[in-house]
Amino acid sequence: MTKIHFIAIGGAAMHNLALAVASKAGYQVTGSDDEIFEPALSHLRDAGLLPDEIGWHPERITPDIDAIILGMHAREDNPELVRARELGIKIYSFPEYLYEQTKDKIRIVVGGSHGKTTTTSMILYVLHRLGIEADYMVGAQIEGFERMVRLSDTAKYAVFEGDEYLTSPLDLRSKFLWYHPHVAILTGIAWDHINVFPTFPEYVDTFRKFVHSIEPSADSHQPSAFIYYEGDENLRQLAEEVKQKQSSSLEGRSGGVSVIPYKEYDGDVAMQVFGRHNMQNLQAAMLACQCIGVAPEDFYREIASFTGASNRLEKIFENNRSVAYKDFAHSPSKLKATVNAVRERYPEKTLIACMELHTFSSLMADFLPQYKDCMKEADIAYVYFNPKVIEHKRLTPITAEDVRKAFGTKNVEVFTASEALQERLKSEIINHKSEDQGIALLMMSSGTFDGIDVKSFAAELLQ
Repeated sequence: MTKIHFIAIGGAAMHNLALAVASKAGYQVTGSDDEIFEPALSHLRDAGLLPDEIGWHPERITPDIDAIILGMHAREDNPELVRARELGIKIYSFPEYLYEQTKDKIRIVVGGSHGKTTTTSMILYVLHRLGIEADYMVGAQIEGFERMVRLSDTAKYAVFEGDEYLTSPLDLRSKFLWYHPHVAILTGIAWDHINVFPTFPEYVDTFRKFVHSIEPSADSHQPSAFIYYEGDENLRQLAEEVKQKQSSSLEGRSGGVSVIPYKEYDGDVAMQVFGRHNMQNLQAAMLACQCIGVAPEDFYREIASFTGASNRLEKIFENNRSVAYKDFAHSPSKLKATVNAVRERYPEKTLIACMELHTFSSLMADFLPQYKDCMKEADIAYVYFNPKVIEHKRLTPITAEDVRKAFGTKNVEVFTASEALQERLKSEIINHKSEDQGIALLMMSSGTFDGIDVKSFAAELLQ
C-alpha cells in the first residue's frame, strides 16, 4: 500500500488530485488543511478523505508515509512540512506529481494568459466523445466528467491545463514548466500575476521557458508541436525563436517540433459557445487533437454540442426577454474578451456588465492601468472591490476614484460595498425592464462578490 499525504488538501486542484489518487488501486490518501470550503468539503467527506480536524498536525507525519504532495496554500514553515523534511519523506509539488504519474504518456499542455481552461475542456470533451482515453487536469468542471483530475495506468494521453503561477512554497518556478509537453498550446500573453512577474519581459520569459520545455515525441506518427495564436506579437516572436533554433541545429530539426499558427475558427458548424476568443480556443483545440490523430471533421462534429466549462461564460438564467452569464474573467484580457463576446452575441440588449477586482494583481495600484477600456462595450459597467481584501493582502490602498480613472470610460461606476452594488443592480434592472430589447447581465469574478450566490441573484433580478 502506497501512502500519500496532502498538505493543503482543500484547494480546488489539490482535493481533485487527492480524489484521483485515492481512486487508484494500492493507494491510501490522507490530508490536512487549515480551512476547507465547499465544494471540496463535500467531495472529500463523500470520499472518506475529509480530515478529522481542521489544522496542521505534525504528529500525523510518520515515517511510513511514502510521499507528501504540497499545495501552494501551505507556507514554507508549515509544521507538517517541517516534520516531513526532518524525516526525509519525498515531497512533491502538485505539478511535479502529475508529471511523475504521466511521464510515459503523450502530454498535451494548454498554456496562456487566457482561454486555458476552455481550450483544455474542448480537447477533453472531444476525446471523451470519441472514446479516446486520457488522463487530465483541468481547472473547471466539464459536462460528462466526474472530477477535474484523472490519473490511470491505461491512458496513452495526458491533457493538462498549464498554469504559469508558482509551483509551491519550495519551488518558485511556473507550474507548467514541470509538464514537458509533446504538444504545447499558447493562447496568448497578457501581463498577469504582477506579484510574481513584476515586469512584462519577466512574464514573457516564463512562457519562453515553457516553449523550450517541449519534449521530442518518441512516436514518429505523432510529432511534437508548438501551437500558437498568430495574432499575438509575443507568441510570433517565440515561434520564430523555435524555428531559428531548429534551422541552426546540427540535425536540422532540434527534436522535430512542428510550429503551427492558428487564427480563429470561421466554419459553418453550429456551436453552443460563442465569442471570438472561444473561436480561437476552438481552433487551438482542434489542432491539438489533430496532432494525436483526430480528423478535423470528427472534432467539429463532436464539439458542436460543447456548452462550455463551468464558470466560463456560463449561462445561468434566460427567459423570453433577458439572459445572464457568469464568468471567471478577472484579468484585463479575459475581461475585455468576455464583455465583447456578450456584446456581439446580444447587440440589441442592454448589456449590464459587473466585475469584481479580487486577485492580487487586479488590486495593485501599478497594475490598474492595464484595465483601460476593458468594459467600454457594455452599456452599464459596475466594478466592485472590497478594501478589506486589499488590507488582508497587505497591498497599498486604492480608492474607487483610482479604479474609475484606470478603466477610463464613462460607463464605469465603482463600488466598495457588496450591498450597495446589489441595490444598484436591482434599481437599474427595474428601470430597464420595460424596454423591449431586454437585458444581458454579465457577472465576472474569481471570487463571489463577498457572498453573492450569483445564479440565484441573477434569477431574482431578471424574473
